[in-house]
Amino acid sequence: MIKLSKFLEENLIEFNLKSNNKNDVIKELVEMASQSKLVKDKDELLRAVNEREELVTTGVGYGVAFPHAKTRSVRGIVIAFGKSDEGIDFEAMDKKPVHLFFLIAAPEDAIGAHLNVMAELSFLMKSEENRDRLMEARNYDDVLDVLDTKRT
Repeated sequence: MIKLSKFLEENLIEFNLKSNNKNDVIKELVEMASQSKLVKDKDELLRAVNEREELVTTGVGYGVAFPHAKTRSVRGIVIAFGKSDEGIDFEAMDKKPVHLFFLIAAPEDAIGAHLNVMAELSFLMKSEENRDRLMEARNYDDVLDVLDTKRT
């Protein structure tokens, strides 16, 4: 099992996203992620995430979205987390508003690690309890507690 918390820095969390549409959410998450020393080129990251999003929505359902990209604009895997109490139309597969957003940026050559992070986040977000805990999260430690939940 991969330890997701090692990819999330405290300053890459927003508990009250200001955006109210898909494009702005992606921009806001990329802006947050670019605060990481691992992000070399914010504009390239934004382009890569938008390019990936054009293929098929990363709004997976259950109020969760995983916008992501493999790109040369990062030196390591970075996760940025954002939350919207109101919910945002992210063209999710279940057509419901998205409340929990995980931007995942990975180097082009981190294929296995990138997939492992996506799989682990997907597994955690299948749990209604974990989604509820993130909706109630108020600080970095609350988010880390969910990300580091042990599989049973």
